[in-house]
Amino acid sequence: MKTSNLFLRSFILLLVLVSVGFIWILLPFYGAIFWGAILAVIFTPVNRYLLGRFRGRRNLAAFTTLMIIILIVIIPLSLITGALVQEGIAVYKRIESGDLSLGLYFAQVVDALPPFVHDTLARFGLDNIFSIRERLSQALLQGSKVLATQAVSLGQNTFGFLISMAIMLYLLFFLLRDGSKLVAKSRQVIPLSSEHQQHLTRKFATVVRATVKGNIAVAVIQGALGGLIFWLLNIQAALLWAVIMAILSLLPAVGASLIWGPVAIYFLATGAIWQGVVLALFGVLVIGLIDNLLRPILVGKDTKLPDYVVLISTLGGLAVFGLNGFVIGPLLAALFMACWDLLPSAVRISQDWSGDDPTDTP
Repeated sequence: MKTSNLFLRSFILLLVLVSVGFIWILLPFYGAIFWGAILAVIFTPVNRYLLGRFRGRRNLAAFTTLMIIILIVIIPLSLITGALVQEGIAVYKRIESGDLSLGLYFAQVVDALPPFVHDTLARFGLDNIFSIRERLSQALLQGSKVLATQAVSLGQNTFGFLISMAIMLYLLFFLLRDGSKLVAKSRQVIPLSSEHQQHLTRKFATVVRATVKGNIAVAVIQGALGGLIFWLLNIQAALLWAVIMAILSLLPAVGASLIWGPVAIYFLATGAIWQGVVLALFGVLVIGLIDNLLRPILVGKDTKLPDYVVLISTLGGLAVFGLNGFVIGPLLAALFMACWDLLPSAVRISQDWSGDDPTDTP
């Protein structure tokens, strides 16, 4: 008995060390691996449909699904990224040259406020417009420097980006082709009952599809609509603002209004009344309603996390994992809640297996 226990412990230690080493060598490409897995989960229904149409030819079905992903996801995203990099660098140059000043725009809004507002600001010690203006200008300049640095870094690391893209597409093909076998094999090594495994597997797939298909689709639509109205109102860098609004739309409650709201206020305060009214109405009635109309359809009420959980997990995911965190954060939060939901039944099953009576007291 002691020999068998020693062997098992030694094997588990070896398994842990080998697993840590394997994960360590995969870390440089974790983004490519992560998005390959995410896209495989999202497009599995498409691959399954094509598999039936192609009479079980898995290679052909996986290759066709991969081509669909490249056409509707990879190519459009690459074109938008290239245009965004150019626009971001142009904005940075305008800020650095003084042609674009957030502090000046803020001062114009404050000057247009009625006298009683100025008196209220003075009563609370907020009348030092020059210090606030200087802070806003510094914040905008610092943010634009970060954006420009990332843009230049992206251009310099084109080779690494292409390598990561190739790895993702290569892995994606095999995940589409052999995904069902990999899931079945993974279930054999997970020490859970079949019922619990199926629940967690369904929860994982549902949350991934809901997060990407639902939240990202809503964010893209809101960002596109915001960029469209900015372009129609002749607001410079409309594409850049559209992407920022799309990212902010992942956050509940506030979202894209953090961008179009201040711009509408600026228009109204500086005498551009019709532009401010149009932007405010479009933001409230069109951009704002997209979330309420589309999210329940695309995400579904049974998978929707509470807004405060989405907000905290999204911000935490972005802080820890970078841009990938807007998917990883809500995904981990959903799996966390699913595992805790399963805890009572898991305890009951373990007691049944051990033959213990749950009513017994120590």
